[in-house]
Amino acid sequence: MTAPRLTIAIGGVTIRVALLDTPTAAALRDAAPFESAASCWGEEVYFTTPVSLPREPDARDVVTPGEIAYWPEGDAIAIAFGPTPISRAGESRLASPCNVWGRALDDVTALAAVSPGAPVRVERA
Repeated sequence: MTAPRLTIAIGGVTIRVALLDTPTAAALRDAAPFESAASCWGEEVYFTTPVSLPREPDARDVVTPGEIAYWPEGDAIAIAFGPTPISRAGESRLASPCNVWGRALDDVTALAAVSPGAPVRVERA
């Protein structure tokens, strides 16, 4: 059986996301569809969601490009595709520990074309 999926459209970029089996993934899937506006921080795009969730026990601040995270402090989805202003050599470091809830099925480096304020739409796939 194929994992449940969401589609995230940010400006002209669409990323398909395979959901992991986590409480955060379930909550975001249940909340879809929703809209937001993109913010950019180094090589990361993030945007607010209509859900407010706690940090999960395995939350972490260093992610691999392609891992889709939820930032509890900002009620936001964070997608790092390279270094952020606080990254150390060779890593993608988020602002604080985040819940990793999905895996991109598309190349997240395409998010480099996204501008702050770009419209975001999250839908069930």
